[in-house]
Order: sequence, then C-alpha cells, then structure tokens
Amino acid sequence: MHTRIKFCGLTRAEDVRLAMELGVDYVGLVFAPHSPRRLLLGQARMLRELVPEEIAVVALVMDNPRSDIEHVVESLQPDLLQFHGSEDDTLATSFGRPYWKAIAMGGQDESVFASLSDYPGAHGFLFDGHAAGEQGGSGQRFDWRRMPTSADKPFLLAGGLSPENVGLALRTARPWGVDVSSGIESAPGIKDAEKMRRFVDAVRETDARG
Repeated sequence: MHTRIKFCGLTRAEDVRLAMELGVDYVGLVFAPHSPRRLLLGQARMLRELVPEEIAVVALVMDNPRSDIEHVVESLQPDLLQFHGSEDDTLATSFGRPYWKAIAMGGQDESVFASLSDYPGAHGFLFDGHAAGEQGGSGQRFDWRRMPTSADKPFLLAGGLSPENVGLALRTARPWGVDVSSGIESAPGIKDAEKMRRFVDAVRETDARG
C-alpha cells in the first residue's frame, strides 16, 4: 500500500522544506478568504518555488471570486485546485486544472454521498469533518466508518487526523490518501516538526503492515 499524504495550510519555508524531506505527495496552500492559514500570492510563490516537480502543489479555495482563482492559477501554476465552498462542477473545471471537491461530513447523513454525482469532472473527493459552510483545518472528526467502501475516484480523509490516530483512521476508512493540517501544528499555519515526522512515520508503518 501507498497512502498518499497531503500536508495542508503550510505558511513557512522551513515547513515546506521539511515536508519535502519527509516525502509527502501533496502540499496544500490556502487561499480561502477567512482561513487563518490564508496566503498572499507573493508568499505562495515563494513557497511554491521550494517544491520539486515530483510533488504536487494544491491551491485551496472556498467561494473565492473567479478573478481571485484566475490570479492564483496564473501566478502559482498549481497542479491541482481544491474547492471547499459552493462551487459547482462547471466553475471548477473551467480553470484548466484537475480538481478535488471537499465534502463536509459534519452533521450530514448518508444522503451526502449522492452529491458526488454533481461533480463528474472531479479528479477526487476529500471528506472532511467540518459542517457545510465552515472552514477546513478545524480539526473536527467524523465517524470514519461512514467513508465509502468503494469509489470510482480517489478519496482523501481529512478532519481531526493526528500522528496518534492516523493509523486507526487508515485501518478503518482505507482511504486513497490523508490530508492533515491542524493535527501537525503548534498554532494555525505553524507546523510542528516533530508532529510532521511522527505523522508520516505512522502512515508508512500502517502501510507496511498492509
């Protein structure tokens, strides 16, 4: 097994460098207007330059104006876009980049899975623990047993993951990938090097056990 790892909400060069050293698969840079991890384009370009081609950069937006997203795509050249708001498939596919759609699981029943068909252009889905309309990166968990048992597209698990529980999360939900932000932080946007290392070690150890 190879569970893909995404570190999201990075704001500092030292954290990006460590993420590269640890061999994560994706780096998430946040542009959601109300996020405490939101970057200015100049900051984001500086961080983007530290990421080698083999690691993908994901730009996260949430109901940003179209012009803002266009500027992000033009300036940052992200490998993927990640939509956390009410954006529809038509908008999401219009920027010429693959995209993931975040699905808010907090307070939702099983009918939430019916909404996946509304995003035929999505390259994957990210199931997060927050409620609809709330920001990601809040550390809220949901019942991992509710994750789809099969899917025709990759899905990532997010929300409340940490070095201590990611192994259990993988054994329970068996996702294609995991997305962590607050679980490897000492403060919003400030990653903790020890937690980053332990998170990756826990994922790799679980993968090795099959």
